[in-house]
Amino acid sequence: MNRGTQINLWYVLFAVLGVVFLRDIWVQTQTVESIPYSQFEAYLEQGAIENVMIGSSTIKGTFKSAHNGKTGFVTTPVAPELAERLNAADVTYAGAVENTWFTTLLSWVLPALIFVGIWMILIRRMGAKSGMGGMMSIGKSKAKVYIESDTKVTFADVAGVDEAKAELQEVIDFLQSPKEYGSLGARMPKGILLVGPPGTGKTLLARAVAGEARVPFFSISGSEFVEMFVGVGAARVRDLFEQARKAAPAIIFIDELDALGRARGAATAQGGNEEREQTLNQLLSELDGFDPGEGVVLLAATNRPEILDPALLRAGRFDRQVLVDRPDRAGRVQILNVHMKKIVLDAQMALDDIAALTTGFSGADLANLVNEAALLATRRRGKVVTMGDFTHAIERIVAGLEKRNRLINPFERKIVAYHEMGHALVSMALPGIDKVHKVSIIPRGVGALGYTIQRPTEDRFLMTERELRDKIAVLMGGRAAEKLVFDHLSTGAADDLARATDIARSMVARYGMDATLGGVSYETERSNFLGGSAPAYFERKYSEATAEAMDAAVRDLLQEVSAQALKILIDNRDILETAASRLLEVETLDENQLRELVGDLRPAAATTG
Repeated sequence: MNRGTQINLWYVLFAVLGVVFLRDIWVQTQTVESIPYSQFEAYLEQGAIENVMIGSSTIKGTFKSAHNGKTGFVTTPVAPELAERLNAADVTYAGAVENTWFTTLLSWVLPALIFVGIWMILIRRMGAKSGMGGMMSIGKSKAKVYIESDTKVTFADVAGVDEAKAELQEVIDFLQSPKEYGSLGARMPKGILLVGPPGTGKTLLARAVAGEARVPFFSISGSEFVEMFVGVGAARVRDLFEQARKAAPAIIFIDELDALGRARGAATAQGGNEEREQTLNQLLSELDGFDPGEGVVLLAATNRPEILDPALLRAGRFDRQVLVDRPDRAGRVQILNVHMKKIVLDAQMALDDIAALTTGFSGADLANLVNEAALLATRRRGKVVTMGDFTHAIERIVAGLEKRNRLINPFERKIVAYHEMGHALVSMALPGIDKVHKVSIIPRGVGALGYTIQRPTEDRFLMTERELRDKIAVLMGGRAAEKLVFDHLSTGAADDLARATDIARSMVARYGMDATLGGVSYETERSNFLGGSAPAYFERKYSEATAEAMDAAVRDLLQEVSAQALKILIDNRDILETAASRLLEVETLDENQLRELVGDLRPAAATTG
């Protein structure tokens, strides 16, 4: 019997039952009469009733002979006491049956509805807190999906990383026309890893790729894969790739990949957990299992590529790395152009001057700088943002907030003035050193009682031995000025001394710039690949005698360069006194004011190195 026949038989069955039900109702209306209870009692006294059936709310029965063509009756009883009184008053009366089916139904259904409603509210709240469905969908991917209209970021919004944009342009071409792109047999890399310091625009660049290609963008952080439940991370990886395949062409972007892809051996030694490793294994399996021809591209970002598992970086997985580095001077101008479109600028503003003052700033730092300058202009009720606002914003970011209410006694203030002028004069006397932009004795930040800001003339990528020695001399200039003027030293030079010692030790132990120890690198760089603090431990690979020789070489270098700085200040003692006195009066001297004060500054004598 086919399905159509079954459906027809059911229709027939329901029709028959309906006819029987309607016939029963029709028979009841034709043979049973509803009478008042007073009429029932009258029939009862007359002996016209043959039998009765007493229910909880009705009385049913039959007549001995038909009345009004009907053989049965139904009535609703009334309390005997009330019936007697109504009979005495010759009143026709009848009972009323209260229909309680709705109340009964409500007493059962309402509590159930309340319980179900509370349960659904709790489930939704749990789902909102855990991302997508809470406990009911714990294995689902937490990736935020941005469709074409949501991304709203293109390469026009990304500046200062032209090389990275050129590398990613072929990803866009592939997503827009995968068949044409592979016409010569080339295949798209399965995974592209964006590496670079924090704040350089890796996430923004990934979203711009999706915006340019006009494809869905699945964005998730590496830390969102791992939960307290075993197997959840691996399930989310599978679900993420499955969603992307259904939406292909699409881009999967995993931010902070190092949270998920840390090297397994190192993680075990440092107390790693098996759940994270299981999630990483699933990611490796998905990278091996999906075909780039499907139109799915995996992008990831990290600022710590050196700790990633080697299995992630091998060919066929993340087989291309794109460096998103801090911008150079031209790149900083481009980034400033992007961010300054949102603020009202002074017409005479020169972006190149701001770019010169912000060497080493990342894209995020420059965005913060523009915002701080706009806030300073707003605070002073200015109509436009000027160069002065940007200068103050740079000082606030680099040196910290001004502490004009910090009380410093006159003697300490005098020491700070000579200390800062020592830095400035030594810097201006040495050739090739960054220009001094400003000197101030206004306290800033946590512990800075004064500061000297230098402005690089150009971006530098290497330094000579002579330049390193001059850099140490500038750092030791403040300490030398204190020794020359007050014939004692203070704790104010502690940070300068530490930085100078680091440079001197690097020259001796890493760069092979000491004649006695020779061109040997005794220590390797222990810092993060993309600029982080070096760990406090290192493995020493030289003898105790070499260590003593290195310590002596560092000490001799610092003493020699400190003597050079002191000689510069002795030769310009009159200028030091005049400039320090002026600094005590006005508290801050800019580049032009300094140039007027030190017009006849005697340059430093030539040194070796």
